[in-house]
Amino acid sequence: MVFPLRCGKRAVFAACFTLLTVASSGCNRAEQPPATSATAQSQPEGREPSRTSSDDDERPKVVCLGDSLTAGLGLVETESYPSLLQKRIDAEELPFEVVNAGVSGDTSAGGLRRLDWSLQGDVKVLIVALGGNDALRGLSVREMRANLAAIVAGARDKGVIVMIAGMQAPPNFGDEYTIAFRQAFIDVAREYRTPLIPFLLDKVAGQASLNQADGIHPNAQGAEVVAETVWNGLRPILQQMSSQ
Repeated sequence: MVFPLRCGKRAVFAACFTLLTVASSGCNRAEQPPATSATAQSQPEGREPSRTSSDDDERPKVVCLGDSLTAGLGLVETESYPSLLQKRIDAEELPFEVVNAGVSGDTSAGGLRRLDWSLQGDVKVLIVALGGNDALRGLSVREMRANLAAIVAGARDKGVIVMIAGMQAPPNFGDEYTIAFRQAFIDVAREYRTPLIPFLLDKVAGQASLNQADGIHPNAQGAEVVAETVWNGLRPILQQMSSQ
């Protein structure tokens, strides 16, 4: 299941240039274990995040494993795209709870390290939205691909359905890197036959009216667009699971 990429080259260039020149100050935070509430909360290093009332929810879980784009940096909790996914799920009376496992500054390696923590409980679906910080730091595409593959394999070993949300690298790194970066998500999705959203920020990247002042993170309106992009892939999965 692949959703077409509709973000033009000019928009991608504008967004990625901003990412490269501005984001390093806001996205390179220490990697932390995720909270299990609707939004990941910052915790002192070495301490597990406290659990909230949502941990008593017995509904099967949909976990969004990502970075600041998933955590909803700069937004209130109810504006993050995982929270908006929950609204769509509730509106259709589907029996699932969305868990936001987004941590600002996280890389694919960080996501892999906290995978077991993120999959605690009755997790049915894992949305993997990592890689943006790998690109910002110019990390090895080969290592990112291996990390993503390990996340998918680890989740599937636990019987979890995985959906991958791809990212794009800044063009300043050159065609070889940007092409390989984009292809890594495609390759992992093909290898493990997982649903793929080619670009998490489709229709949002490079659109000033849909982003915060930093030009990186979606504003409330942009988060609605991201949620719709993810929902288009998630909805049929949850519907099928609910009908079984």
